[in-house]
Amino acid sequence: MPTASLPTLADLAPQLPAHLHALLRPDEPLAQYTTLRVGGPADLFFAARTRDDLAEITLAAQRLGLPYFLLGGGSNLLVSDRGIRGLVVQNLASDCSVGPVTNVDTGHSFMELFLKSLSAGLGGLEFAVGIPGSVGGALVSNAGAYRENICDRIVSLDVTTEGERIRVGPDWMEFSYRDSRLRNPLKPTATLLGAELQLVPKPRREILALARENQRQRIFKQPWYPSAGSFFKNVVSRELAERLPELPEGMRAAGVVPAGYLSAACGCKGLTIGGAQVSHRHANIVVNRGNATAQEVRQVTLEVKRRVLEKFGIELEEEVLCVGDWS
Repeated sequence: MPTASLPTLADLAPQLPAHLHALLRPDEPLAQYTTLRVGGPADLFFAARTRDDLAEITLAAQRLGLPYFLLGGGSNLLVSDRGIRGLVVQNLASDCSVGPVTNVDTGHSFMELFLKSLSAGLGGLEFAVGIPGSVGGALVSNAGAYRENICDRIVSLDVTTEGERIRVGPDWMEFSYRDSRLRNPLKPTATLLGAELQLVPKPRREILALARENQRQRIFKQPWYPSAGSFFKNVVSRELAERLPELPEGMRAAGVVPAGYLSAACGCKGLTIGGAQVSHRHANIVVNRGNATAQEVRQVTLEVKRRVLEKFGIELEEEVLCVGDWS
């Protein structure tokens, strides 16, 4: 049930046009919307199907002071068993206009955006092959692979924040490795509605060759069970990298140590608590073997962190967002 101290369905509904407040749902189970298939209910739930609907619901919540969480493709996400207090907005806005400057809604599939850019002979998103989730999720976590990142493609962003709808440049996001201002709880609440991306004309055969190599590497690493993707960020530490002569030369030179390497070196592959397990195929992925709870997933990841800290003196930082009521 909604928490008494928070605005409720009755408070939010009058802030919205009738066709939108009719779509609000209370106590919606969230496990079905996440790739890990765990998590409790949302107090209030709203599925936004257009960019303007997404703007209206988030502006109303911001002006009312109602806490809300934006749900995209549900990857890179661990929702607590107690669920999420306040409002959860599912972003289904998916319009897209592909060109050298591509305009895309943030609810659009990131992988499908790559396929459309490939068809148009536009490069720059080859690293997106096999990355699940939405464009919005990719932006929030500054998704990337093979030394490429989504932040490098941003021209401008359509945003709601502090009760206003504004257009901003990439610097506003404060991008860093697998991070942005939207992962910082100290920043004002904001929602990404759409993005303009700069893509590069390139022969399709070149785009496809690079994408196929990226996909080949991902397929080899991906587990068969539900997961949230890579759980921890890779460690940027030249000192640690130089202590590990078995690292590939490129990583050692860049001072980057894969979190999966550290986890595997601590014997974490196959580590199991209840229905949650560190994948045998990739030690930075935690899977749901069919009946896991969010708490079991969290316990597994905390044990991985404990072992890595004990062996290497490094505290791993989560890439997956752990959200909801963990009290």
